[in-house]
Amino acid sequence: MSHPTNGASKASNYITLFKQALRGEEMDYTQGSIRKAVIMLAVPMMLEMIMESVFALVDLYFVGHLEDSSHAIQTVGLTESVLTIMYSIAIGMSMAATAVVARRVGEKNPEKAAQAGVQAIIVASAVTVLLSLAGLYYSPEILKIMGASPETVTKGTPFIRITMGGSIVVMLLFLINGIFRGAGNAAIAMKSLWLANICNIVLCPLLINGFGFIPAFGLTGAAMATTIGRATGVAYQAYHLFYGKHQLKIRISHFKPEFPVIKSLVGIATPGIFQFVIASCSWIFLAQLVATTGGDNGSAGYQTALRLMMFFMLPAWGMSNAASTLVGQNLGAERIDRAEESVMKTVRYNVVFMLFVTVLFFFFGNWLVSFFTQDEAIKAVGRQALRIMSAGYIFYGIGMVMINTFNGAGDTWTPTWVNLCGFWLFQVPLAWFLAKYIDMGPEGVFIAIPVAETAISVAAFILFKKGRWKKIKV
Repeated sequence: MSHPTNGASKASNYITLFKQALRGEEMDYTQGSIRKAVIMLAVPMMLEMIMESVFALVDLYFVGHLEDSSHAIQTVGLTESVLTIMYSIAIGMSMAATAVVARRVGEKNPEKAAQAGVQAIIVASAVTVLLSLAGLYYSPEILKIMGASPETVTKGTPFIRITMGGSIVVMLLFLINGIFRGAGNAAIAMKSLWLANICNIVLCPLLINGFGFIPAFGLTGAAMATTIGRATGVAYQAYHLFYGKHQLKIRISHFKPEFPVIKSLVGIATPGIFQFVIASCSWIFLAQLVATTGGDNGSAGYQTALRLMMFFMLPAWGMSNAASTLVGQNLGAERIDRAEESVMKTVRYNVVFMLFVTVLFFFFGNWLVSFFTQDEAIKAVGRQALRIMSAGYIFYGIGMVMINTFNGAGDTWTPTWVNLCGFWLFQVPLAWFLAKYIDMGPEGVFIAIPVAETAISVAAFILFKKGRWKKIKV
């Protein structure tokens, strides 16, 4: 029988480790305790992703309490769905930056790591500016394509214009955090999201309602607050890139284009971008399918459930990001067995977390939906969506770690093909068949999501065990 003091000692060790992770103490992730390495990376990465998901929930909460909440919620949700294409570019470039930076750090070459990070910023910024301009000009058409009603298009166009126009800060926030994660500085990435969220939480109610101090901008105020908040986070990141006291430090000379490095980054990022565009476009199709079969209330209920789902999924994604950094750095240090062991340790932690979320949704799903809207029709759809989509949470957790393992190794083609087959050859046809052919409406879409995600996770695990990712050079 274990002595009580042993339990107290373990608890004390975990608390100490948790504090170290929050402070962002640097360590060599290619040696020592794997459990400590996972926790040191996973804690700030999970908190970072929680802060990212808070953006959408804060907007959803405040616009959900506007007088015409159905159109407002639908606008926020549909805009977020479209923005996932922009997120795909940011995530694709950030995964390339993470993979290359982690390899160079594992090789003990911080100068090359910093150079790779800056080259990623140059490429991604140029592409994002062009897409932002297109989003500004075609905002009403985008909402129409997404299945929004004419009234929602009229009321939501200013919101999507500001959000799309400011998407450069979304890209930079994702990308620079990917650079910090690759270097093992996950705490800085976390703190930049904290700062951005504090600004958003303060500004959102102020700009939406005015409170007599300033004009009330309503739904448009939510877009303004989010853009300003993200820009503040980027400013914090930039300060630490240039002046921070850590091994990854950027200089002006790094902004000179280095085409061999750019070619390597683009080679990794291109399938990575396709990987997330494939997934994002499938989610856009699902959102459009719900909007056309379930109307405004069906769409608003689905978007509410989706935001809640992502709030709990993003921390799991943050934990799985630990596998990406550990794989990249350990492959760089030529410690392949340690890289694989790090992945399996992360899988175990993620499964435990997702099991907790499943139980939480089962018992408190109704209350969570009610927190964001009092419209009974919207609540009914939201409850149904949550109950069905949460059925595959444990498999989601496994799949996330597998996908990030491939990406961290620079093997971005494998998850791209997995996503293409899983989403477009399976999930989308299944959702359409159930929603329209069987006439199940939105419920058919909800069922297709966990079924397809589970299949994707099983396929990814099989490919992980085959081990091709261990041989990738970046």
